[in-house]
Order: sequence, then C-alpha cells, then structure tokens
Amino acid sequence: MYRTHTCGELRITDKGKKVTLAGWVQKSRKLGGMTFIDLRDRYGITQLVVEADAPAELVEVATSLGREFVIQAIGEVVERQSKNPKMPTGDIEIRLEGINILNKSVTPPFTIEEESDGGDDLRMKYRYLDLRRPPLRRALMLRHRIAHEVRNYLDANGFLEIETPYLIKSTPEGARDFVVPSRMNPNQFYALPQSPQTFKQLLMVAGYDRYFQIVRCFRDEDLRADRQPEFTQIDCEMSFVEQEDVLVTFEGMMRTLFKNVLDVDIPNPLPRMSWYDAMDRYGSDKPDVRFGMEIHEITEVAKGKGFGVLDGAAYIGAISVPGAAEYTRKQIDELTEWVKRPQVGAKGLIYIKVNADGSYKSSIDKFYAPEDLEKIAKAAEAKSGDLILILSGEAKRKVQTMLGVLRLEMGGRLGLRDPKVFAPLWIVDFPLLEWDDETQRFYAMHHPFTAPKPEHEKWFYSDKKEDLERVCANAYDFVLNGTELGGGSIRIHNADLQKRMFEVLGIGPEEAEYKFGFIINAFKFGAPPHGGLAFGFDRVCALFGGQDSIRDYIAFPKNNQGRDVMIDAPSEIDQVQLDELFLDLRKPE
Repeated sequence: MYRTHTCGELRITDKGKKVTLAGWVQKSRKLGGMTFIDLRDRYGITQLVVEADAPAELVEVATSLGREFVIQAIGEVVERQSKNPKMPTGDIEIRLEGINILNKSVTPPFTIEEESDGGDDLRMKYRYLDLRRPPLRRALMLRHRIAHEVRNYLDANGFLEIETPYLIKSTPEGARDFVVPSRMNPNQFYALPQSPQTFKQLLMVAGYDRYFQIVRCFRDEDLRADRQPEFTQIDCEMSFVEQEDVLVTFEGMMRTLFKNVLDVDIPNPLPRMSWYDAMDRYGSDKPDVRFGMEIHEITEVAKGKGFGVLDGAAYIGAISVPGAAEYTRKQIDELTEWVKRPQVGAKGLIYIKVNADGSYKSSIDKFYAPEDLEKIAKAAEAKSGDLILILSGEAKRKVQTMLGVLRLEMGGRLGLRDPKVFAPLWIVDFPLLEWDDETQRFYAMHHPFTAPKPEHEKWFYSDKKEDLERVCANAYDFVLNGTELGGGSIRIHNADLQKRMFEVLGIGPEEAEYKFGFIINAFKFGAPPHGGLAFGFDRVCALFGGQDSIRDYIAFPKNNQGRDVMIDAPSEIDQVQLDELFLDLRKPE
C-alpha cells in the first residue's frame, strides 16, 4: 500500500496515528538540525518533519530530496508547534520514521506555486506540470462539480444521456469544419461535428423525448480567450414543448448550479429582454446588466447645429459615465484613441462634461450653446458629475455596437464588472434572418433549423425583403455578465417549412437534398414539435470560477494559434499515411 491517507485529510483528531503518505515534494528546508518537507498531492499539502536526532540514514535521504521528487513518507501524526491557520492540515505534521523515493525529478522549468514564475507559452509546453498548480487543480475540480450537478439535475428531470457520432458529414454553414479523410472511402471525407444539432433532432423523431449530452464539438475558426478549436457543450433537446417549457426547464438547471456550486441565489424567474431592446439599450445581444450606463439615442436633439459630423449622421448615440466629469484632457484623448482601434472601429469621440456647478464643457462647444448641451444631457439621462460620450454614423446597429464596446470598457475602468456579482437573463425574439449586402442574400442568424415565431409565419412566406426582415426566430439565449452562456430555439419539425427555410437562404433543392436530405426525409415520418439548447460548458466553468478565459478550465487546451505545443500538434504525417489516404499535399502560396 503506497498510502493510508491523502495529503489533505489529516487533522488534529488524527494525532498519534501511524500513517503513510505519498506525493510530490513541494519544498524542503532545514531549520537548525531539523528538516521540514511540504508534501503535496491533489488533495492538499502536509508538512513532514525529520527530527534532529533521527537516524543518519533518514536525515541523508530527507536532505537529498529535490522539488517534485515523488516520495512515500511513513510516520506519526503529531501536533505542530508553529501552526498554519491558512492550511486545512496546518495544525499537524508528520514526524517521519521512513522515506522511500519513488521517483526523482529534474528541476521544473517554473515554480509549481499558486503564482508561477513561468510564462504562458512555457506553462503550455509543460502543461502536465502546470496542472499540478493549485489554481488549475481548483479549476478542474470545479469543472467536475458542475458536470456532476448538470447530470444529476437532467437525470432527475427525465433526460437520457445519449452519445452521437463524431465522424459525420460536412455541411459547412458558418464556421469551418475540421475534415477527416477516409481510407476505406478514397477521396471522401468525414467532418468533426460543430454540434450534434441534426442528430439530436433525429433522436426526437425517434421518440427519445428528453436527450442530453456533455459533448465535445469542433470548429475551425479564429481563437479568442473564450474559444478553442475543440470545446464542450451541455447539449439538450426536448419534444412536445414550446419556448416557455424550455426556458423554465433550463432556468431551473442554472438556478440549481448557482445554488449547489456557488451558494448563490439568482432571480426567480429570470428577466427576459428582446434582442431589439438589448441592441438599443446596451449595443449587444449579450448585455452585461450588472451596471447601467445604457445607450440613449440623441439623434434629434443633436442635429441641426452646423456641426457636419453629427448633421450628416443617420444615428447618434450616447452613454453617460457616472462620476467621470473629472476626466482630464489626457484621459479623454487616450479614450478617443482607444475607440479608433479596429476592435471598436469609431472615427472619433465627442464628449460633454456635466460639471458639478451645472455648467458644461464639451469638445463641440463651438457649435452648441449651453442650452443645446443641456438638451443632449437630458436626452442622455446624464446627472451632475457625469461624462457624456457620443458616437455617430450611418448604420444604427454599427454605432450601437461600438457604444456597447465602449460601455463595457468604461464599466471595467470604473470597477462595475465584479466577477463575484451575477446578473443572468434571457434574450429572446431574435431576428430569424440576416441580410448580407455583399452577397445579396439572407443568412440564418442562428442555424437553418430554427423555427420562425408562429405569429410571423405569414411574413416568412412573403417574397418581400422587408417582410422577411421582420420575422423573429423562436429562439433564446442565456446571457450572464456580458457572455452568452447558452442558446437554442424551437426547431422546424415540418418538412415544408424546412424547405421554405432552405429556399429563403438560397439553398436549392439539390443542395438541400445533398446536405440535409436525411433530416428532411425524417420529418416526413411523424416528427414531434421539439426544441432545445446548448450551453458552452467551458464558459460556464470559467464564469463560475470568476475568470474570462476558458483555457484553465480545460485540461489540455490549444494556444492562440490552435496548436498543442506540448505534443506539437498539428503536425505533418508521413508519405505512407498520405498514400493510404490517396492524398497529395500542396504548399500554400
């Protein structure tokens, strides 16, 4: 037996016990004639002590230990003289009677501590060492806990966990597929699933009316802090439901997670907001509602004063930053340069200071009298001491989006985005379709299996562009603190309605049959009304852990270039494999 106890479980009540521990040497130090060793496993750290009068052989072994040596320690639990209240095991230590070195270690390339001295690239290369650090251990333990709670909740609500295929047909719509060549079917390819969407709908057709899966998905797309080429979803589908049934069920799941994992109570029921309200008020379809600073349209009151930038704009919007009238010219100039960055895309920034004495100071004083500025301040709901920030442009949604990004930046600068505060809500009534001027065609805002709201079907069958743009999707997103955690919809379950969707999207009958014939045909065999959603499991874990990046909540993630630098993947394959797959390589130009 390598151990009788873990390094995190012994307490003062175990005093006098003979125990055997095993783990990694966190550090060792000599104090007088005594040697102290911190032994670590995934459960915690226990201090070991070799007394000054211990056998010479034991002292020799203890002093030879290096960082990350794997050892077995045998001894007696005794009360510590110098207790450490910050450690669960801080009241005790192990008076050693024997040490067995199970494996030596070279010196690690960075410290295995709460705060490491290793950079991101180095820690990614030695991920197995980074995973020994407490922050990552806590992150993966949190991930396990959330997965456990999800399964318990869904099982208690009648859902079956059913696996769907990883090797499927490529149907590129939106993000790019990862493709896999087939040796047994020369010059043909599988794709890795971006989601199990069609399969879970087929399970509804098959009569499995409540399905879920914590499933790996794959998208060949550019990466950000909250994206990875392979990621995990909590994927769910239900039959014989309307939108309300889905929202109530999964609001209950999230409420259970918050309570059981974080001991946080969220509102019951959760607020709901239409996509149009979210864009008008927050400039985002995933609004952070932990703070106000809402967008206000000031187009009418700001025009007509001879200032060409605003007079020529189709839309003018403003946010009022509380207490920021004291900003210096240097701070405002820095903010102006910030909004000009490509990530925001503004050409400039107009400001109005609402001073404490009731006066106004603005970058447009030359064109606007104090009473004009007062009207703008009133329209922007600015108060004494606020700083009004104004953007304008030709496209309403584009300006609102820029203001939304600026709003989040100011919320961060003012400390209004506390990760320990949670403000979840549902976003509903999305547009079903998005028009693209460049290609002169509609695209599905979610995916081509999303049903229009029943009351909007009359517009959905219209040939008029303006009617189709009015159609709302029977869709919904779960948003938390400015992040979309999950989304879904009531699905199309009627073959004729599905064909109409393909028609509106410019997918002809032959293309539709080739890509989606299997599901269109399935709908002919008694498909029930159904709907569902998927939560980004990695995002849920990161937000519950108070972090923006999902990377530490995945055991072996990819870097920002989509590479696994630990195993050096992706990598070339040899000519024998290429020949077996009937593949020739072409160098990029």
